[in-house]
Amino acid sequence: MKRILAIHGMTCAHCAQRVEDALNALPGASAVVSYAERRAEVQLDDGTDETTLIEAVQAQGYDARNWDDESSLAQSSRVAGEDENRHIAIIGSGSGAFAAAIRAVEAGARVSMIESGDIIGGTCVNVGCVPSKIQIRAAELAQHQRHNPFDGLADCKPTINRPRLQRQQQSRVEELRAAKYQKILDDNPSITLRRGRAHFEDAHTLIVTTHDGSEDRLVADRILIATGASPTIPPIPGLADTPYWTSDEAVFSPDTPEHIIVIGASVVAVEQAQAFRRLGSKVTVLARSTLLSSEDPALGEGLAAAFRAEGIDVRQHSLARSVHFAAGQFTLDTDDGPIQGDRLLVATGRAPNTRDLALDKIGVVTDERGAIRVDASLCTSAEHIYATGDCTTLPQFVYVAAAGGTRAAVNMTGGRARLDLSAMPAVIFTDPQIATVGLDERQAQARGLEIETRSLGLEHVPRALANFETRGFVKLVAEAASHRLLGAQILAPEAGEMIQAAVLAVHHGMTVEALGDLLFPYLVHVEALKLCAQTFTKDVEQLSCCAG
Repeated sequence: MKRILAIHGMTCAHCAQRVEDALNALPGASAVVSYAERRAEVQLDDGTDETTLIEAVQAQGYDARNWDDESSLAQSSRVAGEDENRHIAIIGSGSGAFAAAIRAVEAGARVSMIESGDIIGGTCVNVGCVPSKIQIRAAELAQHQRHNPFDGLADCKPTINRPRLQRQQQSRVEELRAAKYQKILDDNPSITLRRGRAHFEDAHTLIVTTHDGSEDRLVADRILIATGASPTIPPIPGLADTPYWTSDEAVFSPDTPEHIIVIGASVVAVEQAQAFRRLGSKVTVLARSTLLSSEDPALGEGLAAAFRAEGIDVRQHSLARSVHFAAGQFTLDTDDGPIQGDRLLVATGRAPNTRDLALDKIGVVTDERGAIRVDASLCTSAEHIYATGDCTTLPQFVYVAAAGGTRAAVNMTGGRARLDLSAMPAVIFTDPQIATVGLDERQAQARGLEIETRSLGLEHVPRALANFETRGFVKLVAEAASHRLLGAQILAPEAGEMIQAAVLAVHHGMTVEALGDLLFPYLVHVEALKLCAQTFTKDVEQLSCCAG
């Protein structure tokens, strides 16, 4: 039996290959997908029905319809005709916004993008992922000069020129912003950038207040909110009257503070704390609870030990009661007594930029923080209004924002796509790095699941032994009855590179036995996943090197 499907939403030959692979993964299906013809020919030798084929395509973020069904063809033509004139407004110009704009114009829509700031690109490229990772890498290399584990290599004090580092960092940011954002605008006449601050008049109408104070009215068929988030500033007495930093300023500092105090204990706080220590500053971290309190406790404990070994003063369960600034010095009154430093970094999270949108006028529901509630199709509680990224209740990761933007665009142009976060990776770029996917032990227990867990220290991993870097562990969480892998938590030098193997295992429902039976290359850190999986049934201390 042969089925022919019309495929919507493909943008390149790689998309067609993804659809083809998804269809061929179905039992008894043999598919050939043509990007040029936007269609799939599927030969079936069992009872697989058309709904199953369509769902397999939709799971990849595309839409499918029966090619020969006249009513479906009519609907496809109608949607395509609408999309040629469909106007989509996008509030924001970050990664989620651009991902949505690109997919929308590929589907035939025209896009108006509205940006309230002076530069485009959002948090990631400008003040987040890109500049922070440059800063962290420079700090890491400085630390490698300062200290290494090999007897035959002499340690030396690094020479650090912060102004030159800052200029190189800024240059790369500008280069990526031009290549990945401005060039998209330049090459796509169907995307128009408007400068100004938008708020809703009704579900189809935005009022855009331009920089000169004038107002423009913008009417759109669909609207995507992708306004991102901004640093949260806690109401500590005296703080507002001081020249404190947020990460936006800290990441581009051309100077090395003598003593920087960091308020916060989550991702940005710990990444910045270690970077400044390695670039030459004395660092004190004030954590309201523990480091990374929302993660498996062993991760925060391991990171705190690593920080203290580098000379970072980690003060857990400690609050700043007041802040005072005079003569170039910050003085914090804390639970542990007064602390003084010449710089103060406030890294206590980010709040969604939704307050000025007038969401109440259109019935868009938010949580207590102002984050927009969205469903798996990125739709808000208001018809025709979608949202993605840090302004929503989604996890605050740039790749989640971009994936959400793409899927929102598919849905705004007549398709049906859903965002699946069940196997979402997360990485914290400290040293050792922290990476997670799926459920940790507490989360699994909160869901009432019967689980088994295993932890493997890196002293059992040949690559870690060869590198003389055995600090860290891998922990796996599996369903007790089936041994299906539910989650992984890693504290290791290369955790960010290791986690994707666990992501694939969780996504495909692998058991720990199946994971432990796979071939892994020898003397790589990711072999730790295999070894940890084997501990569910074996004593790995009794295995030879690279034993299968």
